[in-house]
Amino acid sequence: MKDLTASVFTFEDLILGDYLYVDKTAHLWELVKGRKGIYFLSRPRRFGKSLTLSTLEAIFQGKRELFKGLAIDSKPYDWKRYPVIHLDFGDCAVQNAGELRDYLYFSLCSLAQAIGVQPFMDKSQLGLSLTNLINSMDKGDGVVVLVDEYDKPLLNMLGKPEAANEMLPVMKGFYSAIKKCEPHERFVFVTGVSKFCHVSLFSDLNNLQDISTSSRFATMLGYTQKELEANFDDRLPQAQEKLAISQEELLRRLKLWYDGYRFAPDAETVYNPVSIANFFMNDGLFSNYWFSTGTASSLFALMRRDDVGLPDIVEHSVAGDLFNSFDLAEVDLQKLMYQTGYLTIGETEIIGAGTEEMEQRYHLRFPNKEVRSSFNDQIMDHFAGLKRAQSSDLTRLLVADIRSGDVNAFMERLRGLFAKIPYDLHGRRERDYQTILYVVFLMLEVFIQGEYHTNEGRIDLVLSVEEWTYVVELKLNRSAEKAMAQIWDRDYVRGFLGQNRRIMAVGVNFDETRAQIDNWLAEEVTE
Repeated sequence: MKDLTASVFTFEDLILGDYLYVDKTAHLWELVKGRKGIYFLSRPRRFGKSLTLSTLEAIFQGKRELFKGLAIDSKPYDWKRYPVIHLDFGDCAVQNAGELRDYLYFSLCSLAQAIGVQPFMDKSQLGLSLTNLINSMDKGDGVVVLVDEYDKPLLNMLGKPEAANEMLPVMKGFYSAIKKCEPHERFVFVTGVSKFCHVSLFSDLNNLQDISTSSRFATMLGYTQKELEANFDDRLPQAQEKLAISQEELLRRLKLWYDGYRFAPDAETVYNPVSIANFFMNDGLFSNYWFSTGTASSLFALMRRDDVGLPDIVEHSVAGDLFNSFDLAEVDLQKLMYQTGYLTIGETEIIGAGTEEMEQRYHLRFPNKEVRSSFNDQIMDHFAGLKRAQSSDLTRLLVADIRSGDVNAFMERLRGLFAKIPYDLHGRRERDYQTILYVVFLMLEVFIQGEYHTNEGRIDLVLSVEEWTYVVELKLNRSAEKAMAQIWDRDYVRGFLGQNRRIMAVGVNFDETRAQIDNWLAEEVTE
């Protein structure tokens, strides 16, 4: 049984250390077998991008001995050695353009020193410096350029547009060298989380092939169901015994918690590799290994800045430009949540089939329980100041209330929730309260839909659990009576009749001054 690791991302160390490596080299051979290739791949954090680049580096260094028994070893490939420039921005924590310029200059100088070349370097001309480095390394067969987490400096600046805009010209000038040096490049591979405009990669570099949503490479990172069962077959029995469940039940739970990422329409879903490693390394503990990052805080700040509610992001279908790059000045929250891994591709549909206006649209969803749990924890902390333990205790009690149809007990507990929210975190808009309630219901793991459309309007929240369907209308600084009147006047409950469920209409009013639930009315619907 090979050892597992969630912290070693260098291919050579992984192989020489006799760690488990799930063979992805058949995919990599498809990339490297040609005479030249220039690629970009976007994937969420902690998904194997660094290991992929390290594996490519070993291939181009001709280290065939490391690949014994792997798929690429039996493929037609010459294993020729090439000079490699490997830039990793994963640890880049710069806060302004000056720091970024210093970071890039130091990175280039360190590379040149390590390789033993002395090209002309100029901190004020970073693109020229990279160009000189590439040209000086080319011995006639071309240079391999690998760039990991190209967008880290900009991701650090989400919510800080002025600082980000100052960095853009620096990055644009730096990456422009990749286009200029094409004749000297054997292979280029760039990874990142997001696709930002105005950094040369997606504007000037028109020969860059984006494989982020290619069905051919949709499972190149992450584990398919077959890969999970084949590579962890010696560990599954131990987890079964530890949890005292059947293998069928163990696989079901693993899929529920860690599978579900889809990177191309209709592609097979994949598991998060780091989460799977942590699960087995922690003796079969189902837990959230998707750690909090600054991206989440920036995301929530943008939601409030742009007055966007969570249902607007999670439940509305999007067009194909979801996969395009976006401008930092106009951050698209759905794109950002998709590219950072909080959402993934769900169902697809064709709108206007057979007409000139025909288009394919995508429904986004949380990939799995781990991501949904991570998101819930972070958003409740950001919007309500509640830590995970507090949220879990509240959830357990609320579940009992909602399953029994005890709306009064449920609303009293929510009142207690809002009473604990620090004053400076209180929402001042109806949408803030809707977001908090929406996340509370997500935590209950019941069916929920916000902004539910009917022919008479939009219902704020609809949730279903066991024998109950709740139709909830929210008001701010008005009254529960007006909320309830809207439910009846617009006949919101009609679409739920005849479904063999009991229906509860709930009108809720929030008092902005007290930042609290003012009152509510609940009435069971009789057909």
